[in-house]
Amino acid sequence: MFLCCWLALGALIPLTLATDPGVKVKLTAKGLEYGRQLGMAAIQKKLKTIRVPDISGKASVSPIGTVQYSLTNLQIVDVGLPTSTVALVPGTGVRLSISKAFIRLDGNWRVKYLRIIKDSGSFDLNVSDLTVGASIAIKSDETGRPTVNSVGCEATVGSASIHFHGGARLKEAPAVPAPMPESGIERDTFCLTAVLAKVDQYAEIEYSMVSSPAVTTSSIELGLKGEFYNIGKRQEPPFSAAAFDLPPQTDNMLYVGLSAFTANSAAFVYSTAGALSLYVTDDMVPRASPIRLNTRTFGAFIPQIAERFPGLMVKLLVKTSETPVVTFEPNNTTVQATGTVTAYAIQPNATLSPLFVLNLESSASARLFVNVMRVAGNVTLNKMDLTLGTSYVGEFKVTALNSVFQMVLKSVVVPQLNGELC
Repeated sequence: MFLCCWLALGALIPLTLATDPGVKVKLTAKGLEYGRQLGMAAIQKKLKTIRVPDISGKASVSPIGTVQYSLTNLQIVDVGLPTSTVALVPGTGVRLSISKAFIRLDGNWRVKYLRIIKDSGSFDLNVSDLTVGASIAIKSDETGRPTVNSVGCEATVGSASIHFHGGARLKEAPAVPAPMPESGIERDTFCLTAVLAKVDQYAEIEYSMVSSPAVTTSSIELGLKGEFYNIGKRQEPPFSAAAFDLPPQTDNMLYVGLSAFTANSAAFVYSTAGALSLYVTDDMVPRASPIRLNTRTFGAFIPQIAERFPGLMVKLLVKTSETPVVTFEPNNTTVQATGTVTAYAIQPNATLSPLFVLNLESSASARLFVNVMRVAGNVTLNKMDLTLGTSYVGEFKVTALNSVFQMVLKSVVVPQLNGELC
């Protein structure tokens, strides 16, 4: 089960000389409560697997004197966190409280006293009515990395009892300091070291925080940079992020707001990398289509193609010539793309003979949604305009080819794009 997500596409307000986030994430109190339920179950399961280190030392026990002791093979046999709460602390972070917790350990004990007397056995330790409270501050450091640190922690123990088995069993157990388990908290400040994530062979995305989170009684909101870069090359796009707001609702667990800046930075990166291109061959066209990519089909509209290149298959290269532009409007996302379509005849020896180059202006609508905790989309072609760029077979009317390229875009290019987005 995953958190309920609602994708907010904000209307952008131009803002200069300011660093605005490309992505906003709002975790509500309802989402935090769901996280508490999952977290407590995971913590309780993890506690049962923690290795407790051996304990040894010396203690003074009257009237015996100094006693050397060791506790070994310590094992947590039962642990419970029956009652816990989590709440948002405005301006700070979160407050976690655990009450009525209990833990039971067993292990082996060994003592030596009066220099010559040794004894050993086993023991059971029961701690009950344990209460723990911690306040955690969530901020951002100067590099945009999230930091989490404890600003307050307290714990009380309602009762504790220890029972020794075997040996002479000293009437008074020496006071033994409780160690911190190896996987316990060793520092009170944590920092997420990575703020870059690889997307694919072309791109990575930076999700550093542009400011510290905004924490209220009902939600915690994070502003993330949300900018795509070519891998190993931090080239800024010729545009900047603009301000936008998430809706004020807090009914769902999680709200994610994606600005046009993030989408356009992705388009800029893939366009710069030359990744927005696709070769289309006849085997990619649906079998049921009456239009095939061969010189016979194109020869019906441009006779000189059939005359000069009879009986050959055709390959198309569709690519962008400029960076696509994404705009967000209420209930609609539009992608404007400028590109070219180059047609080649495939010779028997596999060499390509160019036929023509068409200039392509297209517009598509995109529906964005969240699919298994990632932003996905579905594109629908709105319109397509073709003009002749270069012809290697003489003059012809481009409008005659509209039906062919409508089919190619709708049945091949758009499905390929949707497959990448999902």
